[in-house]
Amino acid sequence: MAKEVETFIKLQVKGGAANPSPPIGPALGSKGVNIMEFCKQFNARTQDKAGKILPVVITVYKDKSFDFVIKTPPAAVQVMEAAKVKGGSAEPNRKKVGSISWEQVKTIAQDKMADMNCFTVDSAMRMIAGTARSMGVTVTGEFPSNN
Repeated sequence: MAKEVETFIKLQVKGGAANPSPPIGPALGSKGVNIMEFCKQFNARTQDKAGKILPVVITVYKDKSFDFVIKTPPAAVQVMEAAKVKGGSAEPNRKKVGSISWEQVKTIAQDKMADMNCFTVDSAMRMIAGTARSMGVTVTGEFPSNN
């Protein structure tokens, strides 16, 4: 018989650095989840991605047990890494903070494909380019067409 789901908890945690301090402790403690058990499991599964911000969706069951799914880093974080900037622009339409190439956009899109709601790499690339544009990062060159 399947376990009955009580709730979902969405957090963004640095890989290999989960600890019971806020925001993790209060979010899990209020639902009755064993905080240290989550931290141990999360840190063990994210040792290879240490320091990167990773979204995690925790499924909490009625018996206070849990499962969690680790997603790929947010597109904005990957765009900032690719452009080698610390943050986005306060006025993205006026002040540009960096630029990335379509090859870098394609790499990010292929990495994020599993978590995005699109079917082709081209459409994923357009979504990533839109994220970059809204951060004040320009995408240089021509969009590579398949035709």
